[in-house]
Amino acid sequence: MFQYEKKLQYPVNIKNPNPKYASIIISQIGGPDGEVGASLRYLTQRIAMPYPQITGILTDIGVEELSHIEMVSAIIYQLTKNLTPEQIKECGFDTYFVDHTTGIYPTAASGFPYTTASMQSKGDVLTDLHEDLAAEQKARTTYDNILRLVDDPDVCDPIKFLRAREVVHYQRFADALRIAQDKMNEKNFYGYNPAFDKSIPWRKK
Repeated sequence: MFQYEKKLQYPVNIKNPNPKYASIIISQIGGPDGEVGASLRYLTQRIAMPYPQITGILTDIGVEELSHIEMVSAIIYQLTKNLTPEQIKECGFDTYFVDHTTGIYPTAASGFPYTTASMQSKGDVLTDLHEDLAAEQKARTTYDNILRLVDDPDVCDPIKFLRAREVVHYQRFADALRIAQDKMNEKNFYGYNPAFDKSIPWRKK
């Protein structure tokens, strides 16, 4: 059971609306490397994970990603609050506005709506953890790209916080991979015990 604390993980206080920034940052909600996919990825992978320590890491990070959806949503909301029709048109926000007004909808910056095809839950320890390590680096890169395009300090501040958390998540998944390697070695797992390779016909020579 998750417990919900009614406040953002990090404050978002944006003074100046900017729908152009919103149309870029929204990719970190529903884009291919966004927070919706991250939370679903980890909270589904944890079910099949055989090692309790790693299940705990996946649960912790998956729940934190839910809080990141809240943060990015707050950024989008504040960037699009009280827009005039002129601002909507000038910044190219009209294509989003006509479908969703200023509601929060999981989509990529390119306009492609969120799809689970951008995430994977394989049920294989190594596969899932490498997927997670790569996912955190891709999310970090996306935040780097956002910071290259945005110059409002009120927007950059929470984005920098979110970027830093992606780095921490990457480090925790690296810890999880080390835990898995130790456990798999004890179980004569293929990736870590040369004796297993000898049982494969084309490797007997």
